[in-house]
Amino acid sequence: MKKFIDLRSDTVTQPSQEMRDAMYKAVVGDDIMGEDPTVRQLEIMSADILGKEDALFVTSGTMGNQIAVMALTNRGEEVIVGDTSHIYSLEVGALAALSQVQTRSIEVPHGVYDIKKMEELIQVRGIQNARTSLICIENTNNLNAGFIVPLDNINAVCDLAKKNCIPVHLDGARIFNAAVASKTSVKEIVKNVDTVMFALTKGLAAPFGAILAGNKDFIAKARWMKQRIGGGYRQAGFLAAPGIVALNTMLPQLEIDHKHAQILGNGLSKINRLKVETSRIHTNIITGSVEELPISIDNFLEKLLQKGIKAKKISRTSFRMITHYGVEEKDIHEVIRAVEDIIDRL
Repeated sequence: MKKFIDLRSDTVTQPSQEMRDAMYKAVVGDDIMGEDPTVRQLEIMSADILGKEDALFVTSGTMGNQIAVMALTNRGEEVIVGDTSHIYSLEVGALAALSQVQTRSIEVPHGVYDIKKMEELIQVRGIQNARTSLICIENTNNLNAGFIVPLDNINAVCDLAKKNCIPVHLDGARIFNAAVASKTSVKEIVKNVDTVMFALTKGLAAPFGAILAGNKDFIAKARWMKQRIGGGYRQAGFLAAPGIVALNTMLPQLEIDHKHAQILGNGLSKINRLKVETSRIHTNIITGSVEELPISIDNFLEKLLQKGIKAKKISRTSFRMITHYGVEEKDIHEVIRAVEDIIDRL
């Protein structure tokens, strides 16, 4: 089978041999009954890393986000969300379908929340309006950028929320990327948010799952909500085991991924008429545009595919590449050469 350099996402990673071995050897039990020791080990370990009272192992980041909203809101209330956030744009309308809440979106340019604008969006209960019951933020921010939200900005959001008695949920699918790139502990980043989710399947390269964390009362309710939507597991330890390995072994990989992203972004930015803004590369995500080239985005990506390289279309003229475990520095240089060759031949 032909080997591709797959840069569409950091979800395409293959589990390490250590993860595969851990799956095979995992001690398991009925998780719905609270009897799977490997699942519980992962949950306790995650809660400790995040500095939260408890944690819940869930199928995906989407499930974690939606369970959080279900547990923290009531029907007909409002949730403030970023306009480029995953929970708003890419979770199949679940805020409306599952929690029956409506949204107020806020622009988040370069990953920074405007506190004054956010305050203006907050609504108190009135005879003709819905009450704002939750603020959802995201770090890293913007699926196609991976911006790091400054710590003081997160804390300012939390201060505003606390003043208005509103909980804050953090979609931290790539929170470890933010922590590594900003040289700040995850515990410090999430200290003031009420609930947080992180993915095990992106930069951490595990094959399954995500973690939702918060205080004990919240997790007890979230566990109930998880069961309601069909997320109850039986002998799930073999799914949780690679997550434990990921948290123990994969953090150094994120720094490598960020280095590769810089090499790739810098190399692509030097190619004539290909638009790549290196200032937007905060972590492991690179975006580029072919709008100044005599080629469509679909044709460009097809030519890349013919050279064994996969990238993701994100607009009529733009593409995304994400570096991750399994992509080596030699692959990065191969991608740069391939793009140069495609454009030279136009």
